[in-house]
Amino acid sequence: MSLTAAVPTTPRASRREIFGWAMFDFANQAYTLLIITVVFGELFTTVIVGDRGDGYRLANFLWSLALAVSYLLVVITGPLCGAVMDYQASKKRFLFVSYLATVATTAMLYFVAPGYVLLGLALIIVSNYAYSMGESFIAAFLPDLGPPEDMGKISGFGWALGYVGGLFAAGFTLLVLGEASAENFERVRWVGPFTAGFFLITAIPTFLWVRERGTPQPPGKPYREIARERVSTTLHELRRFRDLGLFLVSLLFSMAGVYIIIAFAFIYGAQVIGWDEAIRNIMFIIVQITAAAGALGFGFIQDRIGTKVTYLITLGLWVVSILAIWATPEVTAFLNARFGLDWQAQHLFLFVGCLAGLSLGSSQSASRALVGLFSPSRKAAEFFGFWGLANKLAGVIGIIGLGLLQSVVGLQASILLCVALFLIAILVCLGVNQARGQQAALDWETRDREARHGDVHS
Repeated sequence: MSLTAAVPTTPRASRREIFGWAMFDFANQAYTLLIITVVFGELFTTVIVGDRGDGYRLANFLWSLALAVSYLLVVITGPLCGAVMDYQASKKRFLFVSYLATVATTAMLYFVAPGYVLLGLALIIVSNYAYSMGESFIAAFLPDLGPPEDMGKISGFGWALGYVGGLFAAGFTLLVLGEASAENFERVRWVGPFTAGFFLITAIPTFLWVRERGTPQPPGKPYREIARERVSTTLHELRRFRDLGLFLVSLLFSMAGVYIIIAFAFIYGAQVIGWDEAIRNIMFIIVQITAAAGALGFGFIQDRIGTKVTYLITLGLWVVSILAIWATPEVTAFLNARFGLDWQAQHLFLFVGCLAGLSLGSSQSASRALVGLFSPSRKAAEFFGFWGLANKLAGVIGIIGLGLLQSVVGLQASILLCVALFLIAILVCLGVNQARGQQAALDWETRDREARHGDVHS
């Protein structure tokens, strides 16, 4: 018997609803790109904190500390919120609250001027926490949007549209705001309000078109008790979801590496590669295009060769990418000496950016789709809460690890930490059986449906 025959398959949602769901990825990519990865991260480390005679090591550590604290808050609250959302069928309401909180606190980044380090830390912690919670909340809708055989395409479409959103946001930044420098501060400080406005407007289709499915359970219990009971039950039941648990361990290591790259790639370009504004702007565009292509292309591939296999391929791409990032200055010097070229490290770094972009979009899309395949529909928000937990715990481990390591050996050498993280993720994931994981989710749904059917007739 096929997996999809075990229980009635989830019908595919309308194109409008899938588009509305994907528009949240389109909208929130502006926050990831402009605040965490490129503009504000560089502005915070090089201008707001600045070089205090230590090669930006204190600034880099404070940046990593702010992100790690926000991710730790997600680790603590994510599964609890997911449990309440499933119990009350209130995913959309939780998503809306996180969306408004992200918009408000991101807009307030305008007031973070040079020397206002504590204000910057506080606003990054709160805004990144709200944004990260929203990531888990929107992902919890994925299992309701289509059958397992379409999960990869739908997830890939969302990630791809997200990077298209990043291109739109980056275009405005390049044309209007300019570089993240002290001389240009009065213009570039508007990156917070612009990001907030972009998110506010472009996420509207999500709330208009995405449906809240599920049946709320009878009220009466306080949220804390609902969350504690459901999370406790899920942790007890995780032995039935062995492959999901094993995959989340792999995800912990792989996403630790991904979060390092998201948080430090453009800081690395400024501090280690020494790129100029033109090359930085080209990298803006390259990463968004290749990440969109990777998410969309691998989204179709994974529905044919399997999501686990696709995920492993993307981790292999990451290992190659990190080695290339680390070796860019030395490889440039070797090529110039060997072939009489006059290249700069920043030029070779653009080619590395293509490979990193492909890895970025495809790996995140594949991981979200695999959790969707392993999640019973009535536990989707809760399981994606654990997905968010693994993601953000990874952020805590990876970013704090790199922050401490770079303070000792410098940023270039410490980037090799990512290679070790991705290799561990590959080894752990080899033990995941995708078919067995999907069957476990279907078996749980069968038992749950029979139990509820018996309650109705008793």
